[in-house]
Amino acid sequence: MPLPPFDPADPLGIDDLLEPEDLAVRDTVRRWAADRVLPHVAEWYESGELPVIRELARELGGIGALGMSLSGYGCAGATAVQYGLACLELEAADSGIRSLVSVQGSLAMYAIHRYGSEEQKQSWLPRMASGEVIGCFGLTEPDIGSDPAAMRTYAKRDGGDWVLTGRKMWITNGSVAGVAVVWAQTEDGIRGFVVPTDSPGFAAPEIKHKMSLRASVTSELVMDEVRLSADAVLPGVTGLRGPLSCLSHARYGIVWGSMGAARSCFETAVDYAKSREQFGRPIGGFQLTQAKLADMAVELHKGILLAHHLGRRMDAGRLRPEQVSFGKLNNVREAIDICRTARTILGANGISLEYPIMRHATNLESVLTYEGTVEMHQLVLGKALTGLDAFR
Repeated sequence: MPLPPFDPADPLGIDDLLEPEDLAVRDTVRRWAADRVLPHVAEWYESGELPVIRELARELGGIGALGMSLSGYGCAGATAVQYGLACLELEAADSGIRSLVSVQGSLAMYAIHRYGSEEQKQSWLPRMASGEVIGCFGLTEPDIGSDPAAMRTYAKRDGGDWVLTGRKMWITNGSVAGVAVVWAQTEDGIRGFVVPTDSPGFAAPEIKHKMSLRASVTSELVMDEVRLSADAVLPGVTGLRGPLSCLSHARYGIVWGSMGAARSCFETAVDYAKSREQFGRPIGGFQLTQAKLADMAVELHKGILLAHHLGRRMDAGRLRPEQVSFGKLNNVREAIDICRTARTILGANGISLEYPIMRHATNLESVLTYEGTVEMHQLVLGKALTGLDAFR
């Protein structure tokens, strides 16, 4: 039997590992991103605004991309691999678009789906799955990042109600959200609260002057004695296990998504190297450029293989948080290196918004930090490898 031809777009034949349903999901999201995001994203990035976020959310709900790995309540019930493929295609367009989907599905919806009451699920999840309601997830605070146990936001009982006070920072979707899942200290430990954003005392001013994730809505959450009914608390979890499990689910999407940004930069570099001529021939014909392209391809497709492996483990119920840390640490770090190398191939053109490379590179600087910094994931793995806790 003759060998199949070498495919520069899939040099390891990873597509052979995908089922027809997986490919259909990937192609649907890729077509949507090509039609609705790529023609406009440079303009959104340059202006620092995402003016059509509500429209995009409804469209994403229409193709089943919001909360897609959850079951019931209008969610698609997709596999982890299918969700990962969607994240890859969304981030190949822009990290801000993938963040919109990740925060909606893997943080806000996941928290309600896993830990919420049946009434909370029925009330919020169908509208969030359709994109009618956008959600956000409030954990990080102005002075509290990697140590969420030290959060200062608190909720106290007042008769049959809860009164919530505090601030959250760097919250994706915050200013456009209809519901916020907010984590707070209580006399019983850290609890999650489902907070309608039209509640008196709740405000979500948008954060401006960002140099990364500019095609994304990022906000502060300010809660000044927000009164909530007794049933606003998520009944299914107490302690940091709740928010950390949500973050692990979202980090899994980043393992795939970061490879989307890397793929966009790699493909741009390959196309440019084949057409840009210097010294009388395309720069892709020079050894140093080919060495760069070869190294980029190796790390890109190793990263996709890693993401696929973790997805299969998640689908089998065998994915550990330490393995997610492994994936996020490796793939985001390698994606940044691929972007920087691609920029060198384009030379000065690499900093222009006519090409996606600098946009992806600056976005990935945020992806590197959010949902666990490099250092935190190194320490997670260090503890797993040695049995010794070096966090404190």
